[in-house]
This record gives sequence, C-alpha cells and structure tokens, in this order.
Amino acid sequence: MVWSGPGKPNEMNVVIAAGGTGGHLYPGVALAREFQRQEPQTGVLFVGTLRGLETKVLPHEGIELVTIPALPVMGVGVLRAARAVLSLPTGIRRSVQILKSRHTDLVIGIGGYASPPVLAAAWWLGVPRVILEPNAYPGMANRVLGPLADLVFVAFEQARTGFAPAKVRVVGTPVRRAFLEPTPIRSGMTAEGRRSLLIFGGSQGARAINEAMIQAVPDLRAMRETLSVVHQTGEADLARVRAAYEAAGLRAEVVPFLFDMPKALRTADLVVSRAGAMTVAELTACGRPAIVIPLPQAIYQHQERNAQVLESAGAAILLRQEHLTGAKLAEEILGVLGDAERLQRMGERSASLGHADSAERIVGECRALVQHRARREGGIGQEGTGSH
Repeated sequence: MVWSGPGKPNEMNVVIAAGGTGGHLYPGVALAREFQRQEPQTGVLFVGTLRGLETKVLPHEGIELVTIPALPVMGVGVLRAARAVLSLPTGIRRSVQILKSRHTDLVIGIGGYASPPVLAAAWWLGVPRVILEPNAYPGMANRVLGPLADLVFVAFEQARTGFAPAKVRVVGTPVRRAFLEPTPIRSGMTAEGRRSLLIFGGSQGARAINEAMIQAVPDLRAMRETLSVVHQTGEADLARVRAAYEAAGLRAEVVPFLFDMPKALRTADLVVSRAGAMTVAELTACGRPAIVIPLPQAIYQHQERNAQVLESAGAAILLRQEHLTGAKLAEEILGVLGDAERLQRMGERSASLGHADSAERIVGECRALVQHRARREGGIGQEGTGSH
C-alpha cells in the first residue's frame, strides 16, 4: 500500500505491459492475481495490442486491457521492422496518456513488442518500472529496456548476465496460484486405471507436434485400454487430430485451446510440449515429467536453452524438431509411461526446479520499490502520475 499521509492509504495502480504470446502474458496474469491477493484494492491494467493472445485471454480472466499501436521488430524482415520502429513514437504518446490517466504507481514490462513504448513512457514520467525476463536467454526488448528499469527479475541464473548486476533478482517465473495447489508426484494409474498424457504446443498449437502425434497414434494403440489423452491442437489441426485418435480407438479430448491449464497439468502423468518460458515454469510448478520439443524458429533459440535446463536436471527428455517423427515420439512416450520409477524420478526432479514463491517475491519487491520512491520524494503528489 502506498501512503499519502498519516493513516490514509491510497490504492496502488499497476500497469503491466505484456502480450502477444502466452509466455509473455501469463506471468503478467500471475502477478496481477498476486498484487490483488496481497492488497485487494490494487488496480491492475494490462497494456497490449490487438494482434496478441491478450484480447482472447484477459476478458476470460476478468482483467482490463487497453491496446496501443505497436509492431514486432525481430524476425519480420527489414521493411516491417522499419515500420515497427517508426510506430514507436505513437505508441509512446499513447502510453503516456494511459499512465497519466490511471495515476500509475508502477509499470511492469514482460518483453514482447508492447513493452518498449510503455516502459519508455514510464521512464519519461518518472514512474517506477521493473522488467521480468522469463527465458534463460534474455529477449531483445528486455535487454534494450534494462538500463531504464529500477529492478530486473529473471527466471534463470543464466539470464542475469544480460543486465546490470545490482538490479537483478533471480526469482523464477511467476505462475498462477492454481498451479501451486498441493499435487502428489504421480507414479500410479488414475482411478480408472489409465495413464494421462497431455499434449500442447503453446497458445496457438504446434503443427509439427500435431503431425507427429497423428503419425504416432497407431504405435500407441496397444495402450488404448490404459491411456487417456488431452491434446490442445490450435484451430487449424483440430479435425485432423481428432479423427486420428478416433480411428485408433484411443480415448482423447481434443480441443483448440485449454483455458484451465492448471487442471490439465496437475492431472497429467506425462506432458509433450514446446519449451517456452511459461510452459517450463508451469511444468516445474506442478512437478510434471515431460518430453519437450523446442520451437526451432524461436528467436535466440531461447526454447532450446530452456529445454536444456530441464534435460540437465533429469526432468525432461529433449527431442529436437529435426529428429521428430511419429515413431520416435511414440517410442519416447511408451518408454516413460511404461516405467513407473522413471516417471516418478522425472517428476521429482521437475518439482525441484520450481519456484513456488516467485510471484510473491516479485510483488513484495515491487511494493517496496514504490514505497521507497514515495518516501524519498515525500509521498505521492496530488496530481498522481508524473509527480513521483
């Protein structure tokens, strides 16, 4: 809580710049929930774009979103990158308007192309600002914005070298509290006598994983009495994947998108997935063994680096997409699900990597930063943002 005078608390207003993909968005959602858990009067606003997943997820979460004009710079070609740079002043002006209108006390950037305009606006206005870097290798946006940040929270020890040492805190990636419910390491069958396999490829699905599973299904037919599958495909491959399971007689729930990922992960015996930062955080929070297939096109190969952390700990099997075939995927699935001791050991090692207190630690330091700034400058002025 920020105080403007003896006995008179003001609610704290937090703006989170995040979106585009689930890896940027969901850590922000976890922080929003933690701010409001610690102080229900906290106001939280997300700033994103019309292009990202935020327009779909945040209304479902009941969290307010406003959008700004912002475009991706990396991996889009010279002309589109130039357009993105030219749009930056407009995005900054819009962000200044938003921060002033919300009397913002703190801005959090989580990378992606919505972050630079908002962090730059916060710097211009003197609003306290922090960065969260959820990947093992920092993204371009966060590296560029690092000098403007008061604090930098990183998920992996390997990421600290991208920022000024005095600003860095290694805290893990925040996950929603639903992932942190007590979940025993699963080493036996479900109540129905079935193993549970969860397959997903990120918020949009993954064509390569979907194709490999279609090819793998015949080899999994021998487990049709003991296997239950939940497969999130994205919209494009939904019908084809569903038809493959039906043809093989495998019990499968095939969906385009999983809104209740905490339940899906906590009830899975084994997970097949990409290796995005949020996926890694959620896997380890739930202590789930996995077969991870990094997205090869990911900028800076950050998914490969994330996957290597899991593999080195014995928490996952790293299967590179260049080696991904239906036969190989089926072999790995059968190998893990058929070995209860291995399944349990991988789950325990996954859990050992989790940071259950990540969101709590980040929010605690953010609140301390804002309070310190308020004390140093004599409290929050009557004009709100811009008087910090």
